[in-house]
Amino acid sequence: MVKKMKRSRLNLFKATSMSISVLGIILIIATLVLFAYIGISSLTSSITTDVGSGSAYDQLAVLKSDYNTLNDQFTSVQQSVDTSNNKNAKTAFINAKLELVKANSDINDVESALSAGKSKDEVTQRINAAQSQLNTARSSLASVKGML
Repeated sequence: MVKKMKRSRLNLFKATSMSISVLGIILIIATLVLFAYIGISSLTSSITTDVGSGSAYDQLAVLKSDYNTLNDQFTSVQQSVDTSNNKNAKTAFINAKLELVKANSDINDVESALSAGKSKDEVTQRINAAQSQLNTARSSLASVKGML
């Protein structure tokens, strides 16, 4: 009976040891799979962010081009305003020029957000603000042209 009990304990110990070993191996494999998943997810996320910011860089280039075109229009209208004696046109031109400076500042904010790696929503918000400010400057210039 004592031998049988020792054998039973020995078998129980072997089974328990084997179960613990198998469980340990499963946990190690699960940990490796988890780390691999996290690594692949972060890599995929960074690739997606880079692709998404590509269109933002395209929009930034369009904003800069629109700004340069509008700035050239301001330069040509400034000569007409300077030669005119219309005080209201001069005041309106100064205000319109201020709107153009604000638009340039907003465009620089977009560029700053892109270089800092801000979120897509933040960049989109800044792009929309810059586009809106460019439209404001454009309409201000149109009102100055209407005064001349």
